[in-house]
Order: sequence, then structure tokens, then C-alpha cells
Amino acid sequence: MKITIIHGQSHKGSTYHIARMLSEKTGGDITEFFLPKDFNSFCTGCTACFEKSEKLCPHYNKLGPLTKAIDNADVIILASPVYVYHVTGAMKAFLDHYGYRWMVHRPMDKMFSKQAVCISTAAGAGIKSTNKDMADSMFFWGIGKTYKYGVAVRAVSWDGVPDKIKKRIDKKTSVLAAKIRKRHGYIKPAFKTRIFFNIMRIVQKNGFNKADADYWREKGWTGKRRPWK
Repeated sequence: MKITIIHGQSHKGSTYHIARMLSEKTGGDITEFFLPKDFNSFCTGCTACFEKSEKLCPHYNKLGPLTKAIDNADVIILASPVYVYHVTGAMKAFLDHYGYRWMVHRPMDKMFSKQAVCISTAAGAGIKSTNKDMADSMFFWGIGKTYKYGVAVRAVSWDGVPDKIKKRIDKKTSVLAAKIRKRHGYIKPAFKTRIFFNIMRIVQKNGFNKADADYWREKGWTGKRRPWK
């Protein structure tokens, strides 16, 4: 199993430790990136990725290693601490670059058979909205199964997290890792994903954007073919 972790921060705090704990319990080859150290560019809003090709993005080559790791992964872990009730700016800037992969545009076949985990931590509140920020992209990418795990750690560092909370985290990550291992190789997109995909299939038949319409037609998705078995 291949696991790719995208850390929404460069320091190794509570969110980092939970993501590592989960990935190590799941088992397999782990590749990880730290934002903004490994990618620090903002989307320029040029729309080239939507209208023509993602290869025209000014940050395409810089983003390449992260894209390759995501595409090769069986499990994608997005981990972000809560920053004012949402993901870090670095995580948001990273996800902005994959708008062209949303189902309304050009989703990747591979995504529909992958699992993803969205992890967030906060001293107090905001974990629900932060996980939603990341889970929204996972849904629109077409990810087959997405889990969300948020923890109010009552501390600003991993060393300061109470032992009682660490024990709950240990138990929860063990259960989650077992689910991921059990479902590995047997993932199919949820009903909601299939419904949305079919709505987009109808939209792409009319082809309001040539780059997207051509992509869907070449994949055979406007006909009977689907990106899942």
C-alpha cells in the first residue's frame, strides 16, 4: 500500500503526529510533503488549467512531485491544523491548483478507487469546518472513500496534549487504520459521487468547455464507460 501525506504546515505539531501515527499503523510506503516548504505558490487565476491544459499552469512543474505522489498513492492523507476555523493558507493554496481535477472539469480515473483521510486538530473549536475544507476537494476529485478525523487536543503542542486525549487518539487511529487496510483494493465510489458524476456526464455531453468535453468523450464517460468497475 502506498500512502501520501500532505501536511498543511511545516512544523511537527499534533496534526503531524496524528497523521504519522495513522499512516504507520496502516502500513506501507509513506511519502510526505510539508507546506509551504514543498509548495508555496498561489493560484494566479489565469484559468489556463480549466480552459486549455493544466500543463499551462505557471506552477505545473513545481507541483509535479506532489501530483505524482498523489496519483501513485492508494491512500491520501490531508492534514491541517485549524487556522481561524479553516485549513492553513498553504493547504488552501495547494488545493486551489487542482480545481481542474474536479468532476465538473477533468477528474482522474484513479481517484475513484482511492481512500483519503482528512485530519485536523485545534486547541478548541474549528475542526469540523477545517476537515470540510479538505473533504470538499476529495469529494469533487471523485475519491472513493473519505474519512474525517478531527481532535480538540486542548494544547498548542504535541507535548502538551493530555495523556487521556493521546490514548483516545491512539485507539481511534488503530480503528481507522484497520478499516483502511480492510477496504484496500475494494473501493468503489459512494452513491452520492456516482450521482454527481452522472450529472456531470450529462453536462459534458453538451460540452460548454471544449477541453473538458473532449476529455470526457475520449474517456468514454459520456457513453457507457465509467472510471470504476
